[in-house]
Order: sequence, then structure tokens, then C-alpha cells
Amino acid sequence: MIAPVRTLLKREIEWLGTHYCKHSMTYLAHYNCFLEEKPDDSPFVEKVGFFDIETFGGFNADFGYVNSYAIRGSDGCLLGRVLSTSEIRKGKFDEALLSELCKSLFKFNRIVVHYGADRKFDIPFVRTRALKYGYDFPLYKDIYVTDTWAICDAKLKLRNNRLGTVCGFFGIEAKTHPMTEDVWLKSSIGDKDALEYIWVHNVEDVDSLKALYEKIVPFVNKGKRSI
Repeated sequence: MIAPVRTLLKREIEWLGTHYCKHSMTYLAHYNCFLEEKPDDSPFVEKVGFFDIETFGGFNADFGYVNSYAIRGSDGCLLGRVLSTSEIRKGKFDEALLSELCKSLFKFNRIVVHYGADRKFDIPFVRTRALKYGYDFPLYKDIYVTDTWAICDAKLKLRNNRLGTVCGFFGIEAKTHPMTEDVWLKSSIGDKDALEYIWVHNVEDVDSLKALYEKIVPFVNKGKRSI
């Protein structure tokens, strides 16, 4: 892969041109080595996490809560979990889960979502729930965000930009565990099988999101939009 110099800052290009890979070549010349080696002293290597939530109770955070969250790191790590039966039946709902979610977000420099940035769904929903509980949610410029829905809307021309539609068009495996009404309703009373199904569905979404992002991100400047 050729270094994307058109999207890099001057200081970033200078760093690539003055630091060397295992082949004794500059990272500017051997950009693939830079991507593989991920040098710790690089001033602009981002830890990227692919983020998605599942909720119950609708799309508004005052009447709904987070059922599960998943973050797939670009290095393959997976963070997140689904609510337990006990949390639901004791009326605790997402109180502990939101605390864990906020801590997980801070492990990344950039979060990738699909229809999840401001004025959309995932980030505003979890921000609202976190503020309800008084948790330390990322502030302005703490973390960057990229929304693949916006990239699809700007750069592609499909019948809609839903994750399943776009992934299906590109042959990316998606939603082999589609959500049904029965699963959703059973999860609301703490049914263990339903909750486990939702977790699998959630993980499938972030894995599909990661594959989609890697396919379409070369067509845009990721930018410095704040979470």
C-alpha cells in the first residue's frame, strides 16, 4: 500500500520519512511495514474500535436501556457483554454495563459506528444513559469518531445505507443471527438464551462493520470529528 500522503499532515509525513522499518527503509517508502509494525513512538497511530449497541425499549434513552455493547478492536480484541438475567430481574438494567462501556471507549483513539454519530443513534444513546448515571463519558476531542453510514451516503448509491444492505451488496457476511420479536421480548424478562442470542448478534454487527470500514475508508479523509 502506498502512503496516503494526501490525507496526512506535514509532521506525519516527516515522521514517516525519518523513521525506519525492519528492512532499514523509511516508513514512507515501506508504508505496509508501518501498518504491520505499529511503532509505539508514532505520533499518529490510532487505536481503532468498531462499536455497536443493542437496546430494549425503543430508540430513545429515556424509555430504553442498553441490552449489550460490543467493541471489536482493529487488532482483533473484543470488549463488551450482554446484560445478565439478574441485572434485568433486579431492575438494575444497564447501570453497571454503562460504567464498563465508558471505560472501554477510553481504550481507543477512534470509534467507528454505523448510523451512530451525533444526531443519529449509538453515541447519543449511550451518552444519555451515561449522563443519567453520572459516569465519565468521553468529552469533546477525547476520542474521534467515524460513521460508515455517512461514508456510504456520500460515496455510494444503494437503495438504502443500512449495514445489512451495504454488507450484502459487497458480499460481507452480516446478521446470520437476525433479530426477531420473540428474542427481543424474551430478553426483556431476562431469558438467558435470548440474551446470549443478542450478544452473538451484537458481535456479528461489529465484525461486519469492521470489514465494511476497511473496504470504504480509503475513499475518504477520516478527519478529526469528535465523539
